Amino acid sequence: MVFAKKEMGQGLVEYAFILVLVAIVVLVALLLLGPVIGNTFSMINSSLSRV
Repeated sequence: MVFAKKEMGQGLVEYAFILVLVAIVVLVALLLLGPVIGNTFSMINSSLSRV
């Protein structure tokens, strides 16, 4: 019974670890795809301003 308290908090730490990993993946994806998405929106904006 002494070890039960340590095991209860383990799930919360695992969820926090998964959340941090997902945040890192999202940041890396935004850093890699950010310029591509920005250029696409710029091209759409310039084509719409000509209409």
